[in-house]
Amino acid sequence: MKMAHMVTNCSFSPSPAVKTYSKSPGYCCNVTQFQSSKCSNLVLKSCTATRPNRPFVARASAAVQGQTQTPLTGSQQASGHSSSKPKKVMVIGGDGYCGWATALHLSNKGYEVAIVDNLVRRLFDHQLGLDSLTPIASIQNRIRRWKALTGKTIQLYVGDICDFDFLSEAFKSFEPDSAVHFGEQRSAPYSMIDRSRAVFTQHNNVIGTLNVLFAIKEFSEECHLVKLGTMGEYGTPNIDIEEGFITITHNGRTDTLPYPKQASSFYHLSKVHDSHNIAFTCKAWGIRATDLNQGVVYGVRTDETAMHEELSNRFDYDGVFGTALNRFCVQAAVGHPLTVYGKGGQTRGYLDIRDTVQCVELAIANPAKPGEFRVFNQFTEQFSVNELAKLVTAAGAKLGLEVQTKSVPNPRVEAEEHYYNAKHTKLMELGLEPHLLSDSLLDSLLNFAVQYKDRVDTAQIMPSVSWKKMGAKPKTVSV
Repeated sequence: MKMAHMVTNCSFSPSPAVKTYSKSPGYCCNVTQFQSSKCSNLVLKSCTATRPNRPFVARASAAVQGQTQTPLTGSQQASGHSSSKPKKVMVIGGDGYCGWATALHLSNKGYEVAIVDNLVRRLFDHQLGLDSLTPIASIQNRIRRWKALTGKTIQLYVGDICDFDFLSEAFKSFEPDSAVHFGEQRSAPYSMIDRSRAVFTQHNNVIGTLNVLFAIKEFSEECHLVKLGTMGEYGTPNIDIEEGFITITHNGRTDTLPYPKQASSFYHLSKVHDSHNIAFTCKAWGIRATDLNQGVVYGVRTDETAMHEELSNRFDYDGVFGTALNRFCVQAAVGHPLTVYGKGGQTRGYLDIRDTVQCVELAIANPAKPGEFRVFNQFTEQFSVNELAKLVTAAGAKLGLEVQTKSVPNPRVEAEEHYYNAKHTKLMELGLEPHLLSDSLLDSLLNFAVQYKDRVDTAQIMPSVSWKKMGAKPKTVSV
């Protein structure tokens, strides 16, 4: 996640032995190394020694340890040569819901991982009066705990990728073989709160991605970009949704073209712009890129995040950042009627967060060729909102929960009954083994929500952002 010039200092705590370093205007700090009993070899490093007023790079540096397998770099895979050097993956937005789970998964698989994040997602919660259902540790404590449990080090670069100087230093320092880009404002409702959030979303997402593309071109031209897009780019057309491209015959001539995009929010529009920019740079500069058009993600636990409470992932249930199934499980746990928007026929692709991390790993292990722009539709099953409500109601009854459903006015501008059939074969062909939504998984999600139900703020359950009522005046959605 990114916000322009937000990060100007970084605090590493709670150990008294770990000091806080900051870079004040006009002062350029040198590399400072220090030790603590909880995290050794932490390095705080400025982006440059020449320009003041810039976010600096905060990183934890060490080689990945205890590996049983060494993934190959893209060039090694292409040439068939092996090496003891681990493949480096930069996870941009690695403190977020999907990014954190992915960073741990890749580290556990033997990749050398660096997280790049400006931690702005946490700021959004403070601004809007929201909170994760699960308590989440600071990113520094998360990384320390992972090191203590596994012996593997994840490097950390705290800063904003909209600041190209910061991003340049991160790329030059880490030299990634792959860059997994989660680092965007990822909520459609957030982008529709008011003008300022719409502008922030488009600037943050589009400029951030442009900077990543320029960083790859300038500093790491063999780097494979794995970009998290969204199935929402396609909208809900009355024809089958292909994976990125469609072959059309028109007036006797045939061509394969990018699939038409019908974005439904300023957030979704930013993702469309990203896809166009990435496709263009693949053609113009020879960048290799995989665009993962992801469906709606549910769940919270992966093998890695379940290892310790300090590794727990965030679980959003509010009307701004919460996704449908996660929201329904929390609503059922606290006895709130399930909030079905309008007629409830809205159908989308869904996937377990364990499949998100698996899909990213498959994309990295099977990189695009230089100049190739690939699009994979990343989901495993399709459900309507009504179907999800019925599944949660049935699962809740088995646990003794009396679950009710009510239709609420739809705050979005969208079709509430429509055809939807999206193709999603490419990741399956690469070896995806999906975790399909089952009774046991729903039981697990509901029990998880019940475990933390005392942390639920019921005032945040109902939708509070209206597509039609948004305006230029800044507003808050907190109660």
